[in-house]
Amino acid sequence: MATTASSLHADGTLGTSHKRVIFASSLGTVFEWYDFYLYGSLAAIIGKQFFTGLNETSQFIFALLAFAAGFFVRPFGAIVFGRVGDLIGRKYTFLITIVIMGTSTFLVGVLPGYSTIGVAAPVLLIVLRLLQGLALGGEYGGAATYVAEHAPMGKRGLYTSFIQITATFGLFLSLLVILGTRMGMGNETFESWGWRIPFLISSVLVGISVYIRLQLQESPVFRQMKAEGKHSKAPLTEAFGRWSNLKLVILALFGATAGQAVIWYTGQFYALYFLTQSLKIEGTTANLLIAAALLIGTPFFVFFGWLSDKIGRKTVVLTGCLLAALTLFPIFKGLTHFGNPAVEAAAASAPVVVTADPNACTFQFDPVGKKTFTSSCDVAKSVLAKKGIPYTNAAAPAGTLATVKIGDEVIESFEGGQLDKATFAARNKEFTAKVGSQVKAAGYPEKADPAQTNYPMLIVLLSILVLYVTIVYGPIAAWLVEMFPTRIRYTSMSLPYHIGNGWFGGFVPTIGFMLVAWKGDIYYGLWYPVIVSMMTFLVGLFFVRETKDVPLEH
Repeated sequence: MATTASSLHADGTLGTSHKRVIFASSLGTVFEWYDFYLYGSLAAIIGKQFFTGLNETSQFIFALLAFAAGFFVRPFGAIVFGRVGDLIGRKYTFLITIVIMGTSTFLVGVLPGYSTIGVAAPVLLIVLRLLQGLALGGEYGGAATYVAEHAPMGKRGLYTSFIQITATFGLFLSLLVILGTRMGMGNETFESWGWRIPFLISSVLVGISVYIRLQLQESPVFRQMKAEGKHSKAPLTEAFGRWSNLKLVILALFGATAGQAVIWYTGQFYALYFLTQSLKIEGTTANLLIAAALLIGTPFFVFFGWLSDKIGRKTVVLTGCLLAALTLFPIFKGLTHFGNPAVEAAAASAPVVVTADPNACTFQFDPVGKKTFTSSCDVAKSVLAKKGIPYTNAAAPAGTLATVKIGDEVIESFEGGQLDKATFAARNKEFTAKVGSQVKAAGYPEKADPAQTNYPMLIVLLSILVLYVTIVYGPIAAWLVEMFPTRIRYTSMSLPYHIGNGWFGGFVPTIGFMLVAWKGDIYYGLWYPVIVSMMTFLVGLFFVRETKDVPLEH
């Protein structure tokens, strides 16, 4: 698979060896994304296995935070491996990253749960998630840079779009393996121990990828630069210590990758969690719906990569940001209408309102499971959150006992601060039963009724979300590669990409559901991706340049 610039055909198309470069880089990245997204797809089950010491609401949110931990360290992986990639080369760097990723994923599959080793279980799980994040932080920039430096002028958007497909293929592959395993052994067995099998399979995928990547040679642009002695001796200093380049890094983050990232994770992960947690659609069904949307939308990564070669990266990506910012709310309301219309009908005919002293309402998140939320407001909101009931808030005078109004019925909460544990539990059980009986009478369903679910329309709406993902994600690799000089390209492009996708994007599910739990409005979490998308549109429009015709050598 030795590859040189001479492999380009006279008409500018890729020769056989360049196609192998794209295939090898993309396949390895698919496997890395597969490893990374297994956790996201199984967050609810993993929460039960590793965070059983927490209450139900904190358990799920903390499972999402452990998922987000991998995203948090991605920028640090970008710095570490980006520097290595600019010093010694692209090929060997992303060879190292896939070994780290595969080993960490395999170890998640054999890690004992909370019931076996106690608090050490979630601690070790988070450590492995951090290692996964570091590896992924070094992988993407290497693969994107490697392919772009092989691609002909005028076709970098098209060829790097195959790298963009890998994230969706990795998610798609993880969903297929999960569904196949679940259906093969049944839900009960799968949730008990079968969830580990997809993690163990990663060792086989990593072996295949390492073998393929060992056959590759370094990119011709990097080899030529190194032969001429022009490669950077201090890529971190050049990338972030000089304002001329640091300014580009900042603009790439706020004017390109932040908006792209929140759209990506809203359209795939947040949508999946919304279906299962807010609309109470059965997990296997929700995964199949997302998989169908991904299958429909995936070819558009290549289309929009190709289109960016014609009309520009900036035009395509910012159009996607604007569309998402304007339509996320109606699309998610459509998911409710077609996915669980009983929730929509009940909310219209018997709206739930929590009336309480705002000062008595706290943000109910306890990462260590030690706090108790005993004010009358907290008690009321906790019960509604556990049942997944949407509600609105109304302010009451200071010292007023919180009430829950369901349609025309009003249920009074209670103050638990002065009660002993047994009495509090008994009062809470009584209050929960009253609320449960009333919301059931008002038509709020415990689970989505398959007979009322419009599956074709759900697939249409989810496919639109995936289409937005392809618009913003298809051209982003080419755009970032072209922003920075070859000598510090790996380092420079990796950091804004992974801050955008690791921090802005990776925290979408966590922030979204924390906002929903806080406000009670099942759509409130969408404000986060909407605001970030609009920020990227405005910053990118006024401050970020078009790059599609920039020679990489410059």
